[in-house]
Amino acid sequence: MSEPDPCLLSTDELLSGVVSEVVEIRVREHAVLRKLAELDRRGAAEELGYKDLPQVLRHAVRWDLKTARQWLANAHALSHDITPTGSRLEPDLPVTAVAVAEGTLSADHISAVAEVMKKLPAAAEAPVVEFAQAHEPSAVRSFGKELAYRLYQDDPEPRDTEPAPPTNQHVMRWKGECLEIWAKLDKITGAKYEALLDPLAKPRAETPEEGPDLRTRSEREGDALAELVDLMLRADQLPEHGGEPVSLTLTMRYEDLVNQEGQAMLDNRERIPAAEARQLACNAGIIPLVLGERSQPMDIGRKARTFPAAIRRVLAARDQGCAFPGCERPPKHCDAHHVRFWSNGGGTSVDNAVLLCRNHHRLIHHSEWEIRMVQGLPRFYPPGWLDPDRAARRNVLHAFEGAEPETRRTDSLGTLTPSWVLPQPRPQPAPALV
Repeated sequence: MSEPDPCLLSTDELLSGVVSEVVEIRVREHAVLRKLAELDRRGAAEELGYKDLPQVLRHAVRWDLKTARQWLANAHALSHDITPTGSRLEPDLPVTAVAVAEGTLSADHISAVAEVMKKLPAAAEAPVVEFAQAHEPSAVRSFGKELAYRLYQDDPEPRDTEPAPPTNQHVMRWKGECLEIWAKLDKITGAKYEALLDPLAKPRAETPEEGPDLRTRSEREGDALAELVDLMLRADQLPEHGGEPVSLTLTMRYEDLVNQEGQAMLDNRERIPAAEARQLACNAGIIPLVLGERSQPMDIGRKARTFPAAIRRVLAARDQGCAFPGCERPPKHCDAHHVRFWSNGGGTSVDNAVLLCRNHHRLIHHSEWEIRMVQGLPRFYPPGWLDPDRAARRNVLHAFEGAEPETRRTDSLGTLTPSWVLPQPRPQPAPALV
C-alpha cells in the first residue's frame, strides 16, 4: 500500500505520521547499536586490518570519526558485555536500553543520559530516562545537573585545598576601524554583566515606520554594549528591567546565609558558595519574598494590566525562570503572563500569573497548549496531537521544590522531581539579595 500524499493529510495527521516514523527510525538505530557492539566484541577492526572500529565505520558508512566514536560509546552503554566465562553482564544503562529499544529515545538522548549518569547513582537512571522521554537532550543535561546538586548539596565540603579564584580577563584590539573585544569573567561578574546587558539587548517593538526588529542576537547584544558604554557615562540614567532598576539577584535560604552554609543561586542559575553571597549581601538590602511582607502589593486585582515589581519578585522565586516544561530561560528573560487572560477578566495577581520567555509566551497565545493553576502552581497541558491524554506537565529544571511530596510521586512524565531526590519538608519562601 502506497503512502498517502502529504498534501491530502491534515496537520494532526502529518505530525502523527512524523512521530510514528521517527519512532521506527529510532528502533532501527537500536538494531544498529546492537550490531556495532557485537562487531567490537569480536574484534572486527583487527580482523579487517584497521586500528579500531570507528576507523572501519569511517569508510563503511562515511561517518566522521567523532560521530563513529559516539555511536560506539552508545552501543557499549546499552550492550550486554560478555565475561571471559561466557556470562552476560547487565548494560551500563539498563533502563535506557529498554527505552531505546522501544524507540522513545534518540542517539543524542543516549549520549545525554550517559553523560549525566556519570555523576548520579544508578537509582537515578529511571527518573532521568522518564524525563528524557518528554524532553530534548539539552534539557536532560540540565535536569541531571540539578539532580546531582539536590542529591549532594548536604554532603560535607571536600577537604581539598581551596582553588584559586578565577582570573577576569579582558582583551582589546583595534582591527581597521573597529575595536575587537574578548573577555572571560567569573560567575558573579558575568552575572552582573548579563543583568546590565539583557534589558538593552531585547528586540525593539515593531513599528509601522521600522517594521520588526531584524537584528540577530549578536547584533542586538553588540548594540546593547555600545549603549551600555553611553549609559555608564550617565550613571544616573540606567534603564529599568522587569519593572525595577537593573540589579543582580541572589536567592538562598536566610538561615543558610546567616550560618554561611549551602549555596546561593544567581539570576543565570549558576551557584556560588554562601560565603561569597554573604560578602555581596554586605552591600545590599534583603527583600523578603513573602506574601504581604512590608505591605507590598502582591495582588492588585483588576486595577492594572502590568505586573509590578513586588509580584515579579514572588514569581521569580516561585517559577525560577520560564515555567514552560524544559525551558532554561532565567527570570530576567521572561514576561509575566496572565493565566486567565486580562481580556477575559483575569486579575493581576500571583495566583493568576506565570513567568514565560518570549518564545513560550507567544506559543501559549497561539497554540493549543493550556496553563492551569493547581494548588498555586502552574501546570501545562499539551495539545492532543502531542499527548492524547493531555497529562499535566511542569518545568522541573526550575521548580524542584514547589510541590508537596504526594504530588511529586503522582505527576505525569517529566513533570516533577522524583520524591527520593528531594529534601523534606517543603522549604519556606527564600529571600532575595538585591
